[in-house]
Amino acid sequence: MSVTVSNLTKKYQTQRAVDNISFEVKTGEVLGFLGPNGAGKTTTMKIITGYMAPSEGDAKVNGISVLEEPEKVKKMIGYLPESNPLYHDMPVLEYLEFIAELQNVPKEKIKDRIAQMVKICGLNVEKHKKIGELSKGYKQRVGLAQALIHDPEILILDEPTTGLDPNQIVEIRNLIREIGREKTVILSTHILPEVEATCDRILIINDGKIVADGTSESLRKQAQGQEILKVGISEANDKNTVIKEMQNLSTVAMVDPLNESDFTFYVNSKKEVSSKKEIFEMCVKNKWILSELTPIETKLEDIFRDLTTN
Repeated sequence: MSVTVSNLTKKYQTQRAVDNISFEVKTGEVLGFLGPNGAGKTTTMKIITGYMAPSEGDAKVNGISVLEEPEKVKKMIGYLPESNPLYHDMPVLEYLEFIAELQNVPKEKIKDRIAQMVKICGLNVEKHKKIGELSKGYKQRVGLAQALIHDPEILILDEPTTGLDPNQIVEIRNLIREIGREKTVILSTHILPEVEATCDRILIINDGKIVADGTSESLRKQAQGQEILKVGISEANDKNTVIKEMQNLSTVAMVDPLNESDFTFYVNSKKEVSSKKEIFEMCVKNKWILSELTPIETKLEDIFRDLTTN
């Protein structure tokens, strides 16, 4: 089941919280919707789930328009909002039964669905407690359980690990990965390790506009533009000779010595080619020892900063 967003815009007077964005999430994909606070992530999630109307454009879930049939779309989606509105006075099992009834789960299936949610979300130890007595991590588990109780094909999670401690974060991420094997998931977050740990694809939004879309690997390649290698060479007598030899290679664009004391260099390959093979062959020809040949990757943090800093 897919999600298609087309030319979506949300205006608040003169401000555009979401500015003409379009993207698609395919069946079985886990999409990381990444951006700084106030970028338009939550607004987009609310529109997709039918809880907010767009000013322009549309979102469709499996071909069904959220504008034309919002209630039908809501039943197809499991939604965990950032605020995670739970009834703290209700015991976990009673709350899940209440949500199952709201989601029109057939009465004869409610007991089994609750049992499945308790197992999948790891709630067995705490299932008889009132929600208000649970830790933040277990409250998030209950939030996930309520989003999944009606067995939706699409799960939308808005900042699901906000306020959790490191152990709880790992637990929730593992749970999201498990769920993502069977369902289409959109995960909204401003936390970079979150998307790298859980998502197949990353979409970066800033000031209401999409500024990048791809896998973490493709975004790094796109930002870097060309291969950069850290090259270490020993058994060579003259550094200038080594630099000249590398600069003469057909695949090398630039050679930059790391420092004056040793034979370590940053080598920029020409666009869309790799210079690894030629560097190796150069060392063999000159009887030099290639002590290091390491690709230098652009960090996702640097890409995010470049794309979201005005």
